Amino acid sequence: MLKKGLLGKIAAVFGLVAVAAGIAFASSHGGAGVTPDEALQKLMEGNKRYVDNQMTGTKLCDLATRTGLAKSQKPYAIVLTCSDSRVPPEIIFDKGLGEIFVIRVAGNIPDPVVLGSIEYAAEHLGSPLVMVLGHERCGAVSATVGAKGKSTGSANIDAIVKTIAPNIKSAAKNCEACKGDAKCADTNKDAFIECVSDANAKTVAASLTKKSKILKHMVAEKKIKIVVAKYDLDDGVVTVSK
Repeated sequence: MLKKGLLGKIAAVFGLVAVAAGIAFASSHGGAGVTPDEALQKLMEGNKRYVDNQMTGTKLCDLATRTGLAKSQKPYAIVLTCSDSRVPPEIIFDKGLGEIFVIRVAGNIPDPVVLGSIEYAAEHLGSPLVMVLGHERCGAVSATVGAKGKSTGSANIDAIVKTIAPNIKSAAKNCEACKGDAKCADTNKDAFIECVSDANAKTVAASLTKKSKILKHMVAEKKIKIVVAKYDLDDGVVTVSK
C-alpha cells in the first residue's frame, strides 16, 4: 500500500499535467484576439496594399513564422470564396501564413462540408469574421446563366448550377442594369451575370445562419460577424457590401 506522502506527490504531478494540458488546450482554442471589425479592417488594409503594389505579406511566410505556427493557428478571418485561379485571398488581401482561414469552392457554395469548415474555424479557432467573397466574371455564375435551366452535360456541374440558379429571378427583379428589360440575360448578359453574382453572394451569406445553428448562435452572441464582398478582377479592389 502506497504511503500518503507518495500518493500526495503523485496527485500533485497529475495535477500539474492537467493544468498544463488545460493551458495548451486554451491556447490552441483561444481565438484571434481581435474584434470582427478589426479583422475586417486588417483585410481591407491588406487589399489596399495589394492594389497599390506595396505588398508585405510574404514577410509572414518565412521560416520563423512557419515554425511558430506549426502546432497551432489563430486566423482572424474566414474567407469563403470561389475556386477561380484569379481570386487567391491570401494574395489579394496581402496575408501571410496563419492569418486567414480560406475555403474555396466554385460559386462559393456552402454545402455541409463548407459549413462544417466555417463552424470549425469560428468555434474552435476563434475567428471572429466570416467574409463571403464573390468576384467579377464568375465562371460558375456564367455557366448557370448560360444553362437556362437545362443540363450542362455534367451531373456535378449541374449541382453547382442548381444551387446558384434561384438567384437568377432575384437578379432579374433587382438588377439596376436590367430595369425594364425582361430579356436582360440575353441583351445585356455581362451586366446580368454580375447581378446574379452579387445576388448569389448575398444569398450564401444569409444562408449560413439558416443552415448552421452554431453560426446562428455565434452571430446572435456577437462572437462573429458575417459580411459580403466582391473582388474586381480589373483593378484588384475588394468592395464590402453595405
